[in-house]
Amino acid sequence: MNSKVLRVLEYNKIIEQLTEKATSEPGKKLCRELVPMTNLEDINLAQTETADALSRLFKKGSTSFGGNKDLGMCIKSLEIGSVLSVAELLKIAALLENVNRIKTYGRSERDDAPADSLDEYFDGLEPLTPLANEIRRCILSEDEIADDASPTLKHIRRSIALTNDKIHSQLTSMINGSYRTYLQDAVVTMRNNRYCIPVKAEHKGQVPGMVHDQSSTGSTFFIEPAAVVALNNELKELALKEQEEIEVILADLSAQAGEHTEALMNNQKLMTTLDFIFAKASLAMEQNAAKPLFNTEHYIRIRQGRHPLLDKKKVVPIDIQLGTDFDLLVITGPNTGGKTVSLKTVGLLTLMGQAGLHIPALDRSELSIFTEVYADIGDEQSIEQNLSTFSSHMTSIVSILQKADADSLCLFDELGAGTDPTEGAALAIAILDYLHNRGIRTMATTHYSELKVYALSTSFVENACCEFDVETLRPTYRLLIGIPGKSNAFAISSKLGLPDYIIEDAKKHITEDKESFEDLLSDLENSRITIEKERLEIASYKEEIKTLKERLESKQEKIDQSKERILREANEEARQILQSAKDVADETIRTFQKAGTNSSMKDLEKSRQKVRDKISEKNAKLTLKSDKPTHKLLKPNQIKLGDSVKVVSMGLKGTVNSLPDRNGKLFVQCGIIRSQVSLDDLVLIDEDTVTTGKMQRTNSGKLKMSKSFSISTEINLLGKTVDEAISELDKYLDDAYLAHLPSVRIVHGKGTGALRKAVQDYLRRCKYVKSYRQGEYGEGDAGVTIAEFK
Repeated sequence: MNSKVLRVLEYNKIIEQLTEKATSEPGKKLCRELVPMTNLEDINLAQTETADALSRLFKKGSTSFGGNKDLGMCIKSLEIGSVLSVAELLKIAALLENVNRIKTYGRSERDDAPADSLDEYFDGLEPLTPLANEIRRCILSEDEIADDASPTLKHIRRSIALTNDKIHSQLTSMINGSYRTYLQDAVVTMRNNRYCIPVKAEHKGQVPGMVHDQSSTGSTFFIEPAAVVALNNELKELALKEQEEIEVILADLSAQAGEHTEALMNNQKLMTTLDFIFAKASLAMEQNAAKPLFNTEHYIRIRQGRHPLLDKKKVVPIDIQLGTDFDLLVITGPNTGGKTVSLKTVGLLTLMGQAGLHIPALDRSELSIFTEVYADIGDEQSIEQNLSTFSSHMTSIVSILQKADADSLCLFDELGAGTDPTEGAALAIAILDYLHNRGIRTMATTHYSELKVYALSTSFVENACCEFDVETLRPTYRLLIGIPGKSNAFAISSKLGLPDYIIEDAKKHITEDKESFEDLLSDLENSRITIEKERLEIASYKEEIKTLKERLESKQEKIDQSKERILREANEEARQILQSAKDVADETIRTFQKAGTNSSMKDLEKSRQKVRDKISEKNAKLTLKSDKPTHKLLKPNQIKLGDSVKVVSMGLKGTVNSLPDRNGKLFVQCGIIRSQVSLDDLVLIDEDTVTTGKMQRTNSGKLKMSKSFSISTEINLLGKTVDEAISELDKYLDDAYLAHLPSVRIVHGKGTGALRKAVQDYLRRCKYVKSYRQGEYGEGDAGVTIAEFK
């Protein structure tokens, strides 16, 4: 790609933004070297890598490659067997630690996670953890080697510490003893890396030893006492041995690192590449960019594209297409309306896409691969070369016409400007026609009406304009393809205060054809605005209808859910009420049957009153649940004895047994049960007979009532004594037989077998039990007995 177009379209500024996103110097260098590619496979691979890195950034957050330093010289030194310095070894350790962290970052959280294009890079990293740990163990910082780096170094440093202690001990005894009066200060100091004491000049002869220094005033001599000369010499020797041992340690670490030069080189290369890829992803995240699709058929379809160097909060996105229905697009409109920005947006997004960068546009935007992009944008007049604006543009255009081919994209800003309008328009038409006939994808901006007519009258050439609001005198920056632009010079001048008579006089100087064409453009613009408003209104209505529909569906769903819940709760409550009524009735019947002829009427009446109280309690609970009756309320004079009624709260039918009292309470006979209910809970019905179930008369003249409620097919007797279990089983079998169940399941458990034996003995004696058997595998085995009725 030619360097001029990279500069004109400000591709270098995108590279500067990209470079800032890289976190290591080798990565920044790779970013600075990025140029657009022309091979489809290379471009698609680069785009896929950017997309995969962007996905990881969204999932795991950002990471840093700052530990990736340039190790080129270090690796070359290792290859020839040189010993690395402390700083170089620490640089290798930092790289390996960063490699380990990046490898962990790249590891998938799930084993079944789909592979992506970056897995190969992450898998290729070798942390060389033992080498990094060994370097960190031996080297604490650039200025300090650890005592434990080697046994020899540890021994030497222990000897140094002991010698230092001896020297300090002797010197301390001197300055606190006989030499105290000779000293300037009672301190131990260092001169030329040897321990000395500060002696007054007049007492220099009183302290035997070596003079190492003198103060600037000459009043103090720094003397190494003869008693510690040997110890100082020993300390010097130990320091030399310490340095030699450090050299040995560094040589050993260098040798260990030298065994992994290939892995170190590969690590640095992979880390640099990953830093570069994640820099592209970070830039895409900042620009809210998306991966474009590429084709080799030279068509462009950019959806809501934004110029990446403009403020994304203010820039107006544009839709641009080129190469499908037309291969030449002529953009017209007023100055500062966005024509040049549209031109640069297409060119810059093409360069970015071919460089493997995501583009600031909607997903599934399409770009084509061009071997060259040519742009004549801006004023490049040269005083030195004695070129005017027109000459400068024409020099650039001549070069473009010589080099452009069918694989090129050409962009022209203000084509033919800077000279006589008639000649300039003619030249512009000829240049565009030449490119159009060669099938070269071209975009051009202009003010010439002749180019609008050329676009209207030539096949595969299309007009476009940048919208301008005459009322506010502001451009909207929207690109409208298929509509030629209007200069709006007269309208703008009128808004700015130019007298009408001048404007009218100016219109007289326009030829009739041009005036008609401008009027046609004005009518087209007005029609477009009207259609656009109607389209927006329709879209608004559609959105409103969609919102109302969703709200209605949500409301209906809530109603359905409430309906199901209410019905479920009502059914459950009704079942409980019926079960309770049945239990009360059964208990009462058993009480009467057990009473016999010797029971007093008083006891029977107590039992009967107890039943009435329970029924009244149930009725009271039911009547409290509905504050607003759903049926027509009866008056006391509408009820008479023997009337057929329905108790609404209980859902039972019966016969009025007494007239209402002053509280509106009366008795209703519901089958064998006489209940006290409220008058408000009754509805009159037209029936001659009232039953609560199917009444059958047996041969013995007794009434038999079939159960109208649900009986479970299983009874659980676990945890009960034999007497409790048999009593409950007796009642349950009666209910099940009356409910016409074919068989029941009796759960008694295994235990000692006593309860099972008692149950089976009872079943053997029961007249309406046809047979019974022990449960099979899957039914409960010996812990269950299955009984069948006759």
